[in-house]
Amino acid sequence: MFEIRLHGFLLWASMGFLMPVGILAIRMSNRQECGTRLKILFYVHILSLLISTAGAVMSVKNFNNSFNNHHQRLGLALYGIIWLQALTGVLRPCRGSKGRSGWFFAHWLLGTAISILGIINIYTGLRAYHERTSRSIKPWTIVLTAEISLIAFVYLFQDKWLYIQKQGLILGDESVTPKPQHSSSTEKQNESSSEKC
Repeated sequence: MFEIRLHGFLLWASMGFLMPVGILAIRMSNRQECGTRLKILFYVHILSLLISTAGAVMSVKNFNNSFNNHHQRLGLALYGIIWLQALTGVLRPCRGSKGRSGWFFAHWLLGTAISILGIINIYTGLRAYHERTSRSIKPWTIVLTAEISLIAFVYLFQDKWLYIQKQGLILGDESVTPKPQHSSSTEKQNESSSEKC
């Protein structure tokens, strides 16, 4: 029973927390060329890879691997995709090189697939845990759903943050109201006559 819980915790930490948070952090720091923050993000990626590998080793070593349920089959596929993603990260072309855009798309696609399939596999793992132990998984399902919803909200909000700043609504810590544009009296008359239409 301890091994099952540890396996679940390790893979939640990797697939359900570190990978999605790593994606959010990388999206927030995509304007930086180098520095300490990027090194930390790289190490978070490596830590996530190592934790998921530890969970995979545990499952192979300690559990019945008949692959007769969705959780085991999806988990096996995920372990392969995770290491393929690590390989693409190692083989990353330099910025500005010819193959960089193709590499970026492949790395993004694999990362997105890992995140989505990993979260799905956490839910199927909770279900398998319930079937094996008859214990309630409702609190864990609620907590996981709330966490994923928060991460999805932040992910979607990141796309709109720059737009909101450009609109003059939020600029740093100060609220700013848009200033009216000055125009000549003939332009004002033309605008006022066109507004009546």
